[in-house]
Amino acid sequence: MDNTEDALILQKKLYFLLEQLQNMARDLPPKYQMRLPYELLSSLANCLLNETIFEIVKGLLEIQHVTEQHLYQQRLQFINQKKIQEQEILKQYENDTDKKIQELQKFMLQQKEELKAFDMNLVLQLDQKVADQQEILEKAGVPGFYVTKHPLEIKVQMHLLDFLLRLSRMTIPI
Repeated sequence: MDNTEDALILQKKLYFLLEQLQNMARDLPPKYQMRLPYELLSSLANCLLNETIFEIVKGLLEIQHVTEQHLYQQRLQFINQKKIQEQEILKQYENDTDKKIQELQKFMLQQKEELKAFDMNLVLQLDQKVADQQEILEKAGVPGFYVTKHPLEIKVQMHLLDFLLRLSRMTIPI
């Protein structure tokens, strides 16, 4: 294969990627479309000529699934521990109804606060995972990715990630 053929193949891939990205962007609500200008989509298509980006995105998705599953299991364990503690209170005060009700009320209030704190910790861990993903994609040179906590910008990045995953499943013409 000579350089001209290589250049034509790359150009064909680039046009295909850009066309797909533009089609995907067109399907988004206008508030997201306006945050995905032609220049960004063009840069992204160009970046995707390096197929390593698809591997990075797939790897990040796997890590995210494992993390979410792990956090979900932690939450289930926490809730089960609380159920066991509740059963212990019921057993401990089975002959004293007034004391049982008093202790259960106190326990329920405490449990509600502990679960709220536990869930806040889970959210912080997920937020950190998002920041890690943003940083990895930014360092990999993927346009549109940078560390931000702005909800609208995160949503735009989520759409871009969706685009990348959808493109990774497509057969790109050569």
